[in-house]
Amino acid sequence: MTRLPALLAAALCAVLLGTWAAPASAQNADTYKPTVGQEGKDVIWVPTPPALVERMLRMAQVTARDFVVDLGSGDGRIPIAAAKTFGARAMGIEYNPDMVRLSVRLARETGVADKVQMVEGDIFEKDFASATVVTTYLLTELNLRLRPKLLDMKPGTRVVAHLFGMGDWQPDETSVVEGRPAFLWIVPARVNGRWKVSLPMAGSSKTRQATLDIEQQFQKISGVINFGRMNTTLRDPLLRGDAIRFWLTDEDGRPREYAGRVAGNSMSGSVGRQRWTAEKADAAKP
Repeated sequence: MTRLPALLAAALCAVLLGTWAAPASAQNADTYKPTVGQEGKDVIWVPTPPALVERMLRMAQVTARDFVVDLGSGDGRIPIAAAKTFGARAMGIEYNPDMVRLSVRLARETGVADKVQMVEGDIFEKDFASATVVTTYLLTELNLRLRPKLLDMKPGTRVVAHLFGMGDWQPDETSVVEGRPAFLWIVPARVNGRWKVSLPMAGSSKTRQATLDIEQQFQKISGVINFGRMNTTLRDPLLRGDAIRFWLTDEDGRPREYAGRVAGNSMSGSVGRQRWTAEKADAAKP
């Protein structure tokens, strides 16, 4: 018997936990038992191990305030764990109606039916924009199809995937449990472009005006601030969701830390006990 190469075997065992072709006749939810490796709409079904499920949810720092959506929820183990262990509201989107009925039963038996909703449907068509955490176990090509929708979600939304990545959108964190990787991304605010900034002068109530040009590749940013006769790069710029942070060398030669939040076409924050603000220079006018 010919053995498949390890990478090919891993790919064939990868799962789209939610893009299933409905069977000709629905099975009884009390007796239906999915089989690891069974054919689905796009790939085969392999469930995420419980230890990795918990780690994925911990990477996303899920709490009772969150709404967790699992794209391709299979037997519902991730939404159920999010509700049972972390007290979150959760929803699973699953294509196979037998799996949906099974996951509804398991949620009821686990005692979290009031917190978990299982929805039958296509993950590429259903609306999950209100999620604060999104989980997936999809092939990279399917993650890439979802990526524009994920990047349009509210900055700070956490996305966690089992095994497969998001192409050149590098993860913010990686964990490996029992040899299986999980990746975390935090949806970044959109800050690329030119900003008009107002910065406080050290030890003074006066402010100085400048322009700030930011280049952005997902959560990675760089910037140059121009004060007219002088310009300088931002030191150690960091973007996490809607939180932005960078350092600038002040008039007296000391670096100062600027921390703030992005809210659409504006930014504001603190530097020591003083405040700084910024407005998008190229924002569309109403």
